[in-house]
Amino acid sequence: IHNGHIALAKAFLKEEKLDEVWFMVSPQNPFKVNQQLLSDHLRLEMVRKALENESQLIVSDYEFHLPRPSYTWLTLQHLKEDYPQDNFTLLVGGDNWAAFDRWYHADDILSNYQIVVFPRRGENESTVNLTQGVHFLNAPLIDISSTEIRRYVQEGRDISAFISASIQ
Repeated sequence: IHNGHIALAKAFLKEEKLDEVWFMVSPQNPFKVNQQLLSDHLRLEMVRKALENESQLIVSDYEFHLPRPSYTWLTLQHLKEDYPQDNFTLLVGGDNWAAFDRWYHADDILSNYQIVVFPRRGENESTVNLTQGVHFLNAPLIDISSTEIRRYVQEGRDISAFISASIQ
């Protein structure tokens, strides 16, 4: 988790007038099966530390208790059962939106949940095809990526400007 994720969540909270933003730490993204990640529990702990002073940003291990791989559709179905009084809005990055049609039960997600897309560098409403009912988050573009941060770490470069002091 980096400062861009936190700033984005705060913008999402404000712009969409939400009560909370839940950070779902996912144990296994079906599109990243061969990607080396830190352990589930270490990633969970990093998110907890990064959000410890953010009362409306909630860290969740909910997906740790669901079958793997972790499919958003199944998570949303379980959330609807466990929290029937709540409405869930899904925030996805432009890179994920570009592959959304390959997601498990993508059409069901589109039909049953509000989706907000955060555009990446170079993306805007004229370059990205948004389905009816899906809209861009009105927030400043954050010029930072987890991939870049991982590369900086591998190169031994300073990443303190990108991540919370609590997880450095």
